Amino acid sequence: MSARWKVLSAHHLFWPVVVLVGLIVANVIYRPSFVSIEMRDGHLYGSLIDIVRLSAPLILVGLGMTMVIATGGIDLSVGSVVAISGAIACLYISKQPDQNAVGGVLIAVVLGLLVATVLGIWNGVLVAGIGIQPIIATLILMVAGRGLAQLITKGQIITINSSPYKLIGAGYVLAVPFAILIAAAVTALTWALTRRSALGMLIESVGGNAEASRLAGIRSRRFMLFVYAFSAFCAGIAGFMVTSNVSSADGNNAGLWIELDAILAVVIGGTSLAGGRFSISGTVLGALLIQTLTTTVYAMNISPQTSLLFKALVVIAVCLIQAPKFRAALGRRRRRPPTAAPTTDLTKVGVNA
Repeated sequence: MSARWKVLSAHHLFWPVVVLVGLIVANVIYRPSFVSIEMRDGHLYGSLIDIVRLSAPLILVGLGMTMVIATGGIDLSVGSVVAISGAIACLYISKQPDQNAVGGVLIAVVLGLLVATVLGIWNGVLVAGIGIQPIIATLILMVAGRGLAQLITKGQIITINSSPYKLIGAGYVLAVPFAILIAAAVTALTWALTRRSALGMLIESVGGNAEASRLAGIRSRRFMLFVYAFSAFCAGIAGFMVTSNVSSADGNNAGLWIELDAILAVVIGGTSLAGGRFSISGTVLGALLIQTLTTTVYAMNISPQTSLLFKALVVIAVCLIQAPKFRAALGRRRRRPPTAAPTTDLTKVGVNA
């Protein structure tokens, strides 16, 4: 039993699942209807459905971030890319005489994705081509990209009224929120590309040791260029979800700090920031955990002054119990035998028996 427990608890998904289940149980105790799912007007409704729907943008950004971190890099620009892609799409739709025209919405989405992908390629060129540190290269776009989003929107909130565009983030298909279907499709595509082909192994090789990979004949620069383009592509789709959910584009606030939540989701899911092996399922689980935590904070009416601290404590706890060194230290403390009381040798102190 002890050996099985050690194997089970050492799995990188075990403790995130435990914490996620614990949060759901806490919500059920506070509000028993938390896990109830019902059908209204042909649509699925419920807190669990809302959690998955709201976590869809974070799942997408987290998938791209996972690929980048697997190569030993980091992408701090995804929040700005979210704002840029959403701003471009909403600006184009707002200029159309008929905002409900499907063709116009498709063109807006394609334009947003093209710009997002180009920005990702720009990051890849700075990192893989010029050799700038990833945190610096993506920090440049993080700052400049937010300004670019402001220029696109001219510092205003662009409001649109487009049913086809609203479908992306707030619509339903076959009773399921369309955002969930998009996130599931991108997750399945990412898994197929990285786990059913050599791509995933090559990315892990580049992240584990880029120089050794180069000497082995692997063109690591191409893979680094690809992962940054893929990260921006995923962020572009997330930008459509964020803006379509509120039918408006805000260059200043759209996607703000989503890069930090994405990094947390990747780390919680068991992917090392040092690069190498990565976990797609772990990232998805990490995103769901973060969104469940956010929903819990609001549902339990935790004050805004303490909500961020509460979230930070939970995230720290998850990261600590996942760390092998921390678990090993706890195990040594439990196994440490009690210290015996010192005995006195009477012969050494001159006392005769």
